[in-house]
Formats: sequence, structure tokens, C-alpha cells
Amino acid sequence: MSKRSSAKYKLDRRMGENVFGRPKSPVNKREYGPGQHGQRRKGKMSDFGIQLRAKQKLKGYYGDVTEKQFKRTFTEAARMKGDTSQNLIGLLERRLDMVVYRAKFAPTIWAARQLVSHGHVRVNGVKCNIASRRVNVGDVIELGAKAQEMALVLEAQGLAEREIPDYVSPDGTTKVTYSRVPTLDEVPYPVRMEPNLVVEFYSR
Repeated sequence: MSKRSSAKYKLDRRMGENVFGRPKSPVNKREYGPGQHGQRRKGKMSDFGIQLRAKQKLKGYYGDVTEKQFKRTFTEAARMKGDTSQNLIGLLERRLDMVVYRAKFAPTIWAARQLVSHGHVRVNGVKCNIASRRVNVGDVIELGAKAQEMALVLEAQGLAEREIPDYVSPDGTTKVTYSRVPTLDEVPYPVRMEPNLVVEFYSR
């Protein structure tokens, strides 16, 4: 399990965007960067800088996965047939912690990862505690009996700021089926993601 190395809202302030779409994000109050130099005028960013930011934003959104894990996912996406940027998003959306988050079983991606690592999630009836596990089309993901009564899970299910996307089919409130791998346009990102720039970053 990759541990969060910094405060989650630091990413929001660094990017100047509400990356997770959360109502408590500091960007909702201040759009400039953190620290004493946050309000200084920014110079023109180089192509490398733009690509790096796109990578940091995408990596951060998926719970700040490790660089090693993220690059391995990119390499796999590049080997697959079709558009590499679409493949990359498809692979990231198939992570078990992401499916748990999309199913509204947890309020944040980190809470989803914790639910998985603590053994509260079952895939096709079998307990799984590996957050990075790939979910296949048709897999059934459900919460264990103990998790169904957790305040965290009940809070997540009541969140108004996001909906369960079409590619995750709910069956009641504690079970979902992963119906298909989404395209970039179908993923409900709160901000614009640019996986094409991530592809350029790694293809240098």
C-alpha cells in the first residue's frame, strides 16, 4: 500500500485547481499557490513543466500512487493496442481502490485504499486487500458486513458532490459490478486531465 506522503490539499494549492472536487478544498477560498511566494506572478512554463504538472495532477488524483507503480502502468498502456492515453486511464480506473471510490463506498481515494487494505472489500466473494489489484469487466465488488455499518461508508454514500458513473453498476448500496472499461470522456474528473501530456512526458 502506498502511503500518502503529503497533505492531500497541498496538491490542490500547487495546481491551483480543486483536483478532487471536494467542498473543503482551500482553492475554493484562495486560488494562488501555497507559501509566502504563492501570489507572485508566474513566468511562462516550459513544455517539460506543463507535462510534469499533468503527470503530477493525474498521479495525485489516483491517491498519489508511487512513481514506480505509475510508470509501470504507463509502460503497460503503451504496449497495448490503441491510444496510449486512453489505455492509461482505463488501467488506472481498473484499480480496486478506484472502483471502491467510484462506487461511493468511501469519501476519498485514500479512505477507499484503507478499506481495501484492512480487508473490508470482496471481489467475486473473495476477500482482497491489495488496493492496486486490477478489476476485470464483470467482476462483482462488495463491502464486508462490518464495513457496511461504518460511519465512513455511510458518509460517502450520502455525498451529493459526485455520482456513481455508468461503468460501475450498483446492486443495492453495498455491491457493484464493474461493467466496462471507461474512455477518458466518461470518467467524472472534477478538473480537466490531460493524459496525452503524460504520454509525452514519458516518451521524451
